[in-house]
Amino acid sequence: MTAGAVTGLAAGVVLCALALGFWLGRWQTRRAGRAGGGLDLGTPVERATFHTLHTASLAAPPLRAGLTEDAARKAARRLRSLLGTEALCLTDRESVLAWDGPGADHHQRRAMQRVGQMLDSGRSASVRTECQRPDCPLKWAVIAPLTGEDGMLGALVAYGSRESAVLVRAATEVARWVSVQLELSELDRSRTRLMEAEIKALRAQISPHFIFNSLAAIASFVRTDPERARELLLEFADFTRYSFRRHGDFTTLAEELRSIEQYLALAGARFGDRLKVTLQVAPEVLPVALPFLCLQPLVENAVKHGVEDSTGTCRIAIVARDAGSEALLTIEDNGVGMDPQLLRRILAGEHSGSSSGVGLPNVDERLRQVYGDDHGLVIETGVGAGMKITVRIPKYRAGVHS
Repeated sequence: MTAGAVTGLAAGVVLCALALGFWLGRWQTRRAGRAGGGLDLGTPVERATFHTLHTASLAAPPLRAGLTEDAARKAARRLRSLLGTEALCLTDRESVLAWDGPGADHHQRRAMQRVGQMLDSGRSASVRTECQRPDCPLKWAVIAPLTGEDGMLGALVAYGSRESAVLVRAATEVARWVSVQLELSELDRSRTRLMEAEIKALRAQISPHFIFNSLAAIASFVRTDPERARELLLEFADFTRYSFRRHGDFTTLAEELRSIEQYLALAGARFGDRLKVTLQVAPEVLPVALPFLCLQPLVENAVKHGVEDSTGTCRIAIVARDAGSEALLTIEDNGVGMDPQLLRRILAGEHSGSSSGVGLPNVDERLRQVYGDDHGLVIETGVGAGMKITVRIPKYRAGVHS
């Protein structure tokens, strides 16, 4: 985890602790108020605390999209309310992204000159605006840096009618809070890029082998059974269209299982009666969202070790059942199995080669990234004992939707 992520987590914990302490105090006060027969609205300090927390919670979501014009525009009004200043602007290193309050017509250009000086020093500064308009209330400006993992990103500029040490401190702290939100947005984007890279790596790993064998199997039916060749070609087209789609990190269990059925139809055309598959799925788990392409590689692994690496009949059982708050998925084969010590090295990324499980480390890592370390693959295997892979998918998880 990066330093920015640790900072963001710490800030989030502090904010949650403040909110929890405030609401516990409010609950106890209300209980006392009800016992006394009156309606208690809290002390002025409690009301101010609530207002601050509420305003901060409204400003946070736009900032999680990064330092863009749209995000700055949505957040500027909330941040100005948070500081209680006459005007406020957010900038990047080149220009003013958003301005809230009066004075934009004649202060905006001057703001970037001051921001440039602040970016060179890296420290907050309180400066006189030197505005010559007698009716303009913007006499002093506090310029505080907005930072990220790549250094200075821009600035928060708060305008007031007079010099104030309180405003300097408040603007600096708010700028730090904004910086944490920007670092969290970068962390979100990094995680998305990592997942996209892992999906691309998985496609590169499985697609050449699969495409060659599928087309060879289809070609074998062109003369002997043209209708089956046509059906297999349609299955191949649908499968590849799904596997190489360009949108979304997540899909539904129903879509993933449909892709698996297409894959097994193509594998069945190649291996014939040597491949026997049973599928048992509880209808209530079909809408569950899960990471894209996290089950098909497990089925391909079962086919590889159950048919390609053995001479007998391969039996594969795919079961998806309802387990309360989770969907419990198992893929089991009666193939050659694997040495548990070798499997551990494969999952740890310490072994590669033709005997490696197809896509197992990739799928295991993505499941842990999305759901936590307690939701990685659970694999039962032994040499000559087949393999059983169990996957637990929470039905509901923030940020996971098809």
